[in-house]
Amino acid sequence: MKPTKDNGPYFVGIDIGGTNVKVGIVDDSGQTLAFCQTKTEVDKGVDAGLKNIYQAIDDVLSDCQFTMDDIKAIGIATPGTMDIPGGKLVDPPNLPTWKGFPIRQVVCDHYSGKMTIFQNDANAAAYGEYWIGGAQDVRSLVFWTLGTGIGCGIIIDDMIIEGRHSHGGECGHIIIQMTNGRLCDSGQYGTLEAYAGGKSFVRRCQEELDAGRSSLLVEELKAGNELTPLLIARAAEQGDELSNELIMDSAMYLGVGTTTLMHTIDPDMVLFGGAVTFGGKDSELGQRFMTRIREEVKHRAFRVPYENTIIDFAVLGSDAGYIGVAGCARLASLKAETN
Repeated sequence: MKPTKDNGPYFVGIDIGGTNVKVGIVDDSGQTLAFCQTKTEVDKGVDAGLKNIYQAIDDVLSDCQFTMDDIKAIGIATPGTMDIPGGKLVDPPNLPTWKGFPIRQVVCDHYSGKMTIFQNDANAAAYGEYWIGGAQDVRSLVFWTLGTGIGCGIIIDDMIIEGRHSHGGECGHIIIQMTNGRLCDSGQYGTLEAYAGGKSFVRRCQEELDAGRSSLLVEELKAGNELTPLLIARAAEQGDELSNELIMDSAMYLGVGTTTLMHTIDPDMVLFGGAVTFGGKDSELGQRFMTRIREEVKHRAFRVPYENTIIDFAVLGSDAGYIGVAGCARLASLKAETN
């Protein structure tokens, strides 16, 4: 059944990743009315990706018995690097064939001038949690997204901290090791991502195995299984000492990074989301991971922010991006109406 107009206005949220694109129609209260996922097909170039996105939008509109006339605004989220005011990708590692592409204007033109906004994917996910997720009852949020790398979004009183050059909130690249730091894929040394990002987490594990550390993972690799954060987590759940040590070390590094941001932003809340949260609140391992983060923050932070800052897991999961960027489109439309 077509949603009633009483639930409007409605917004389209598009969360573009290196492998998949998530598209949803979201109402004024943040509820998803329709959702679908499609392939980005990065290797085929931007035209193929756009074709898939437009088809996905058609599909969710059809599911709601909507047309684009029923949509107030469109929000697009992509990985960085990007020019947010200019509405274009600059040099995104996950979307190399989209380099320099002016996505906001192209999508806007495709839909006959429909209001279209552009946002960093971590910022969008942070706004999703802030709007209807785990942070909806607070005024300021630091949101970490843990995946292949480490993303971050900072929200203060409805304002996303984008920065003067669209690089605000790139806190996965704060420096936590000054001397002989590990090399990050960004080309920097000693970054938080170089120690606690998913790819670096696997590298640290492989280095330990290459050095002769005993582990249940040795037999897993002999059996032809790929070394991944999930495989390491499963080994930790089976009591593997090396895997557990690596996970707790990652939590320690994230505690260091969190303390730095608490001393910079002094937020109400810090949330952790993404694929590399080791089961989150629903697993014993995830709970130990979070406990270790909190312990490190307690050890390093000033007493007042530590005692008054909520540190927990995010709640929206992989939906945070498209919901959040739809929320950003909603926010932009409200601002436009008041100006």
